[in-house]
Amino acid sequence: MSLKGKTLFISGGSRGIGLAIALRAARDGANVTIAAKTAEPHPKLPGTIYTAAEEIEQAGGKALPVLCDIREEAQVAEAVARTVEKFSGIDICVNNASAIQLTGTLETDMKRYDLMHQINTRGTFLVSKMCIPHLKLASNPHILNLAPPLDMKAKWFKNHVAYTMAKFGMSMCTLGMSAEFAKDGIAVNSLWPISTIDTAAVRNLLGGATVAAMSRLPDIMADAAHAIFVRPSRETSGNFYIDEEVLRAEGVTDFSIYSPGATGSLAGDFFVPDDVFANSPTKVKSIY
Repeated sequence: MSLKGKTLFISGGSRGIGLAIALRAARDGANVTIAAKTAEPHPKLPGTIYTAAEEIEQAGGKALPVLCDIREEAQVAEAVARTVEKFSGIDICVNNASAIQLTGTLETDMKRYDLMHQINTRGTFLVSKMCIPHLKLASNPHILNLAPPLDMKAKWFKNHVAYTMAKFGMSMCTLGMSAEFAKDGIAVNSLWPISTIDTAAVRNLLGGATVAAMSRLPDIMADAAHAIFVRPSRETSGNFYIDEEVLRAEGVTDFSIYSPGATGSLAGDFFVPDDVFANSPTKVKSIY
């Protein structure tokens, strides 16, 4: 039940959920490649690939920070090659990098539309494609896409169709690749939070401090991801996991550690099906 010695390739892991997943693996003694664009400190966002690498090393893992724009095929190929050279393989691919803009059709300029599709859908496809030859050689290979369930209701599209299309493109990678590579024993799954997660995106785009106070820490996604990674890959594929449901299946009953500042209902995240809210013992109020 440990990731000691395993190698993770994580896109966009310099902060937030990606970094939390990296640090959870590092505590087991895993190797982690952080493939992201942030080499210099951002005025509004914490963390770079280098500060992330320092945190991974301090947590007990080994780190490889790689400056990588996942829109660029050559950069992804080089990042994967450097990972294999340093750590002798790849066991887990985490497609965490994502772009978001919650605007309607008329308010979405095509440059932003292209960015979301290039990073979310195309980036997930490309990073997976480059990692798969190495995952085929691993003993318990996993691909995890931080993407929502394919709940095809109009309400998820009407206010930001471009963003929803880009995120659901990641989910379709899960659906297709899980079947395509089942014979190779590669698990391909999605993971999505039932509640909003206190990240820079929430604080800057989704309601600021008010919604952040109704959110959980990224640690819940990290713990859920870890629980998935240690499961047998041939028995754990093609799933659209919800973080809380994964951990309840592992026997977790106290979720208060993930929302230490919350005093009332949590804010339910986008794309979570109605029945998930209905079946959760947690007080979660959908933002839709």
